[in-house]
Amino acid sequence: MDMGISSFKPSFLTGIGAIQRAHGSRLAALTGRQLTGFAVVRFAEDGEWFADCPVVLDFNGVQVAVCHTKFDELSIGWDTIDTRAAVAGWEWFEFTPQWSSSDERLEPFIGQDLCEVALLEWRPPGRGPAAGTVTLEFAFAEGCLRIANGLDENRIETGATQPPQPGCIRHRPGC
Repeated sequence: MDMGISSFKPSFLTGIGAIQRAHGSRLAALTGRQLTGFAVVRFAEDGEWFADCPVVLDFNGVQVAVCHTKFDELSIGWDTIDTRAAVAGWEWFEFTPQWSSSDERLEPFIGQDLCEVALLEWRPPGRGPAAGTVTLEFAFAEGCLRIANGLDENRIETGATQPPQPGCIRHRPGC
């Protein structure tokens, strides 16, 4: 499941505990670092975002690759993806995926220092298939970036930092 991305070897985890154990200290260590770049996969033909592929954030030389799949699986990768390499292996597909550093949702955060990272765990009353899903939240002085599970793909949300919605629990990753 490398999606034709050079060096992308996702390790999908389920549940807040597994994600905190595997990535909590590294996520917490990003605090204070500047977001210096990002990359997403878009189709060459129409520019549409291919939300199945990882969202890659560069925090001044520390690369974080975030990828959601199924209802509740999350992979976080560190310093592994070469976004200059071609996305290959899609010859059967009608569109050509390629790396892009253009996205109006992410561009406003470039040059900002990261104030806080949080893991948002979805715990709705009555549960449901998406219960336990974890969203990564990156809070900057001038807004918030969330990479959430869009039910078998990534979803990018931006806006003001705000308390989690009802049914959502905020966790600090290093704790």
